[in-house]
Amino acid sequence: MNTKLHAVTDVKGRPIKFFMTAGQVSDYIGAAALLSSLPGADWLLADRGYDADWYREALQDKGITPCIPGRKSRGTPVKHDKRRYKRRNRIEIMFGRLKDWRRVATRYDRCPRVFLSAIALAATVIFWL
Repeated sequence: MNTKLHAVTDVKGRPIKFFMTAGQVSDYIGAAALLSSLPGADWLLADRGYDADWYREALQDKGITPCIPGRKSRGTPVKHDKRRYKRRNRIEIMFGRLKDWRRVATRYDRCPRVFLSAIALAATVIFWL
């Protein structure tokens, strides 16, 4: 069994919201699930998996400027702020801190609900440290 964890962090890279999907599901499902609960922000940094016109329009309707590079297969290239996109490493650092928790890194829990609970516990500690 594999899963994908979609996460929203604040400017400092502290975890705020999570959503888990099956591993073979498109990233668009996680993006749509987290869209309504996004906190107020000026920018949203995301990787190429979240590159969709409908997602960009939904973010702009919420007053958030997307900083998402276009997929390589995209017909018309999309511009993004490369300097700002380099700050996405804070999200990768947050995922690395989650994996410092052995229970999360080795995936002891086979039930997705229990696994998400372990992630929530680890994220709570990470948020305050």
